[in-house]
Amino acid sequence: METLYPICRYLQGLTLKAFSNYEVNGKENVPPMGPLLIVSNHLSYVDPSVLSNAIPRRLRFLAKNTIFRGFPISQMLKAYGAHPIKRGGADIAAIRWARTQLSEDGALVMFPEGTRSDGSLIRGQHGVVTLIRMTGATILPVGITGTERLKLLLRIFNPTGNITVNIGTPFSLPPVEGRINKSLMKSMTDIIMERIAALLPKSYRGVYELNTHSREG
Repeated sequence: METLYPICRYLQGLTLKAFSNYEVNGKENVPPMGPLLIVSNHLSYVDPSVLSNAIPRRLRFLAKNTIFRGFPISQMLKAYGAHPIKRGGADIAAIRWARTQLSEDGALVMFPEGTRSDGSLIRGQHGVVTLIRMTGATILPVGITGTERLKLLLRIFNPTGNITVNIGTPFSLPPVEGRINKSLMKSMTDIIMERIAALLPKSYRGVYELNTHSREG
């Protein structure tokens, strides 16, 4: 399976160049080594494949377990380094797997929204903050536009239209000793989501448009 990743990444690059107006900005912001948690908005099933091509590191992903069904979808997901996570509660096995990837200086992708949006950012889930506090991983924000029209996973073979990946500068959350309450957890999640929103056009920022606009001003 491991050998399939560079092949899939290369082929996805060919299809993106052949069928879409594809642009990646900020590749120089990607740390070449060390534990890295990549956080991105989520528009389509093809987002992990697009990120794999845009970011020059071997990526791993957490993906909802319901899509790991049937051939060839399950095999394709695993080839891209995806690991199933159960939604609606704490999935201890998935969290343990994610911690292992980061403890081995890996690069892990999470979509803090927890699901695909219709194009506008929705509220981020707090699980991303929990994982960051467990691992101390550097955070890399990414904004994707254009994939919301590609509803089916099989569109990885025919990605059309204008697709842009904006990679922001790495950052870390401020250190907090001990347990944190829900209010602080929300504030830290908002910091992450606003970093993603700042990499997106205003029409994509959704519930974070106002906060991002205020911070930019």
